[in-house]
Amino acid sequence: MSDQHDPAPYDALLLLSFGGPEGPDDVVPFLENVTRGRGIPKERLKEVGQHYFLFGGVSPINEQNRALLEALRTDFAAEGLPLPVYWGNRNWAPYLTDTLREMVGDGRRRIAVLATSAYASYSGCRQYRENLADALATLEAEGIPLPRVDKLRHYFNHPGFVEPMVEGVLASLAELDPAVRDGAHLAFTTHSIPDSAADSSGPVAEHGEGGAYVRQHLDVARVIADAVAEATGVDRPWKLVYQSRSGAPHIPWLEPDICEHLEELHGAGAPAAVMVPIGFVSDHMEVRYDLDTEATAKAAELGLPVRRSATVGADPRFAAAVRELLLERAATERGTTPERCALGALGPSHDLCPIGCCPARAERPAAAGADSPYA
Repeated sequence: MSDQHDPAPYDALLLLSFGGPEGPDDVVPFLENVTRGRGIPKERLKEVGQHYFLFGGVSPINEQNRALLEALRTDFAAEGLPLPVYWGNRNWAPYLTDTLREMVGDGRRRIAVLATSAYASYSGCRQYRENLADALATLEAEGIPLPRVDKLRHYFNHPGFVEPMVEGVLASLAELDPAVRDGAHLAFTTHSIPDSAADSSGPVAEHGEGGAYVRQHLDVARVIADAVAEATGVDRPWKLVYQSRSGAPHIPWLEPDICEHLEELHGAGAPAAVMVPIGFVSDHMEVRYDLDTEATAKAAELGLPVRRSATVGADPRFAAAVRELLLERAATERGTTPERCALGALGPSHDLCPIGCCPARAERPAAAGADSPYA
C-alpha cells in the first residue's frame, strides 16, 4: 500500500449523525432525546412532532445515512482501503454509545469520526464532540478499554462537497421556464442559530463579525454562485438566508428566514428563485418540510416560480471526499504534510478544535479537541 493510501494509524471510520424517528411511535421519544434537560412537556413535543407525522412519523435522515454508509464502503473497497465503516447517532438508534461499544468489541482502537455537519458551530461541531465524550465516559465506567477518537476537519469547502451542489443548482435552473431562468435569484439556505452562537462559532480568534459559521457559509455560497455564473454566462443575485428556527421569540436568531426572503424577492420583482440548501448534507426533515413543503407553499402563494436544488447526500464525489479527508488526517498523524483540498478564500480548516472553540453556555467535556480529557 502506498503511503498516500495508508489509513494508519486509523483502524475504522465512524459516521456520526443526528438520527431521526422511523415510525409514528418513535416521534415523541425521539424529540424527548433531542430536548432532554429542557423540561419541555410531552404535549408540546406532540405539537412539534406534527412535521414528522406529515411524513408518516419517519425522518428521511436514517435512510440517507444508510445510503451514505453504503457509498463510503463502496468507495473504500474500490480504492483498496481496508477500513470498516460504522454508524452511530446522537438521538436515535443506532446510538453512538452502542456503536462505540461494538467497535471496541471488534478490536477498533483508533477511530476517525465524520460528523454529518460541515460547518463550525456549537450544535454542528462541539456538541458532537460532547456526545463522543459522554459515550467514552460510559464505556470507561463499564471498564471497557477506551479507543482514541479523532474528528475529521470541517469539509464545507472541500471540492467533493461543493461540486455536487454546483451541479444541483444548474439542474434546478434548467427546470425553470426559459422566460424566467436568467433572472432567477439564488437563495442559499442553512439552519438558523442564535446570534450569540453564530458570533462565538469557531476558534476564539475568529469570534465576532458573524464568527466562523456565517463566514464559512458566505464563502461557500460565493464559490457556488461564481461557478454557476461561469457555467451559464449569467451573474445572478444571491443571498445567504436561514430556516428552521426553533428558539424562544425573545432570543435573536440569524435572519432573514427563507419565507420572508421569498416575499422580499417577489416584492422586488424577481422572476424566480432557486433555494440552495448549502447548510445540509442530506434531504432530512428541515429540507423536506421547511423547504419542500413550507417555503414551496409560500412561493406558490406568491406566484413566484421556485426550485430546490439537491443536497450532497450519498454522491460518490462526497464519499471520495471523505476518503481523502481520512487519508489526509492519517498522513498528518504520521508526521507528514499532505495536500489539503479546499475551495474559496478560507482554506482548509483545523484538524484539532482549539480550546474555546464553539463554546457552550455550560461547560462540558468534549472529546477530539485540544481540551479533550481523552487524549
